[in-house]
Amino acid sequence: LSCTMSQTDKKLFLLDAYALIYRAHFAFTKTPRINSKGINTSVPFGFTNTLMEVLQKQKPTHIAVAFDTASKTFRDDLFDAYKANRQETPEDIRYGIPKVKEIINGFNIPILELDGYEADDIIGTIAIQAEARGFEVFMMTPDKDFGQLVTEKIWLYKPAYMGNAVDIMGVKEVCEKWDIDNVLQVKDILGLQGDSSDNIPGIPGFGPKTAAALIRQFCSVEGIIANAATLKGKQKELVEKFGEQAILSKQLATIII
Repeated sequence: LSCTMSQTDKKLFLLDAYALIYRAHFAFTKTPRINSKGINTSVPFGFTNTLMEVLQKQKPTHIAVAFDTASKTFRDDLFDAYKANRQETPEDIRYGIPKVKEIINGFNIPILELDGYEADDIIGTIAIQAEARGFEVFMMTPDKDFGQLVTEKIWLYKPAYMGNAVDIMGVKEVCEKWDIDNVLQVKDILGLQGDSSDNIPGIPGFGPKTAAALIRQFCSVEGIIANAATLKGKQKELVEKFGEQAILSKQLATIII
């Protein structure tokens, strides 16, 4: 990260590679881009379009792309079934990933990956470090769990998709979306309601409204469990039965920085 630029000129974009790759795959499911050799090039095409749009419209001074690696992470050690519901990688994505890396290298953009950690953890760590150095940071991903990292200088940048405009979320927008007082409580909401995309279990039967109401009352998963005796009926029963699972789910949903 350069330290020679003025405070206001430092604008960092951190791209969540796999989230954007899957997004490109789904965007062209009905109208795949097939080249003259019969190969489906939807993923590199879609990813490059997204990258070009960011470079031309947002004009970041700094940019990097974070990838997951094939190695296990601490989340797999915590919970054997983590992401176990993921289906086999579609053929066009398997073909597209190395092509996307070639394209990123062609742009001379750094690729960030580290065995044992997910792209989320890498983006979170770099975002916090960059903020401390005076950068304005945009975490480019459609993944909702990044809301826990948002500050006055770190934004969640959800790319345009299927006719929807770009959605840039700050502290106010994240708190309003989740109905919480503090962005850190995104972890607590996910701990309670779970996250089906990552196979995070949460507490069965707890949806967003129940989760938000309990977090408003008791501030955190731990606070809810500590006050389980004050809850009524089914809620009390579920918190007492699945409290440990909720704490585990919160750990799984926590981005490590």
